[in-house]
Amino acid sequence: MPLAATPSSRAVHSPIAAMRAQGLLAQCTDEAALIEHLQGERRTLYCGFDPTADSLHIGNLVPLLALRRFQMAGHRPVVLVGGATGMIGDPSGRSDERNLTDTDTVLAWTARLRAQMEPFFDFDGPAAAIMANNHDWAASMDLVSYLRDIGKHFSVNAMIQRESVKNRLDRDGEGISYTEFSYMVLQAMDYLHLAREHGCSLQIGGSDQWGNIVSGVDLIRRVLGRTAFAATFPLVTKADGTKFGKTAGGAIWLDAKKTSPYSFYQFWVNTADADVPAFLRTFTFLSSEAIAGLERELTEQPQRREAQKTLASEVTRLVHGEDALAGTRRITDALFAGELNALTEADLGQLALDGMESSRIMGPTGLLSAMVSAGLAPSNGAARKLVASGGVSINGEKAQDPAMTLAADQALYGRYHILRRGKKAYHLLVGEG
Repeated sequence: MPLAATPSSRAVHSPIAAMRAQGLLAQCTDEAALIEHLQGERRTLYCGFDPTADSLHIGNLVPLLALRRFQMAGHRPVVLVGGATGMIGDPSGRSDERNLTDTDTVLAWTARLRAQMEPFFDFDGPAAAIMANNHDWAASMDLVSYLRDIGKHFSVNAMIQRESVKNRLDRDGEGISYTEFSYMVLQAMDYLHLAREHGCSLQIGGSDQWGNIVSGVDLIRRVLGRTAFAATFPLVTKADGTKFGKTAGGAIWLDAKKTSPYSFYQFWVNTADADVPAFLRTFTFLSSEAIAGLERELTEQPQRREAQKTLASEVTRLVHGEDALAGTRRITDALFAGELNALTEADLGQLALDGMESSRIMGPTGLLSAMVSAGLAPSNGAARKLVASGGVSINGEKAQDPAMTLAADQALYGRYHILRRGKKAYHLLVGEG
């Protein structure tokens, strides 16, 4: 994917003020001191990502792109995958206990997440990124050392006042296990380890991580006698109060095999007007001037949806690359114009994954029964009337014969039939065998 350039060593600067102006900063320890700390000298910072699934989702783009902004400002990012903390479970933002995932699964997910995150960063030059896995140091620590060297620096009185713990303790009948209670200690230990090994002096994360992060700041002060910093960014919310990153089909994943690039693009292009400016600032590297221009366009000519199209293009290119973006545009244009022969076999595979309603057929299938099974008509009789009135097309061509059979020799790439009723009701039939 094309990345914005990382500057030379002489161009190191603090991105904090710009992030604050763009609404990308929520909380910060001693903001003035942090700005001075980051100005003119390369620093190392980190953000952690726990493997709670086999793919990242679009909410994970917020910390990923925040780390990238620091690298663009000349600082060295450490991308930490939580192979150890992922086995424990972060209580932040949860009202109940997580189900623990087995070790082999967590380690497999860790490898997949690492591969997904690597393309977002530069691994060459003076600000070369570092990939780390806390399983490498946490798994080898014995229990007595953990309790003596780390645990003694934590006050239980202070820990139970952290929001992630306090909220659980305040819920009737819920509580929190010692396993999840210890999560902030493990995260603080990560910060201490990276401070020792790489000189890490800043941890960033979502605003729900504030308690965990400042615990690490305090641990570094107690053990190493150093000043360390914390900064968080706001959790992404939608103007209408609905949850960001969810659709009727579930989460929007970064893995193209779980959420196709076409559906990924469509998610962003369907962003509500009220959400577009904030999303442009959070999920793209467009300049403030370019975003301001798109905001004016949104106000003056909202029907053109240029801001949404730009948002969708920028994020899809960033996550899936230029070729995938071209494919999403090709699919969009082909469906709009009804020119379905322009679709490649890979395009149809995206549509079959999650781009439109689809179903499987085994061998030749009658058109009328296929329409009923697809939900395009309530009965064979209704389907026959739709065909007779010219309201049905197959792969972009008007259906003429209600008695026709859909077979492989008529299918796109020998497998696909796209049924359309009227202008907008589509269904994809995928042949088997």
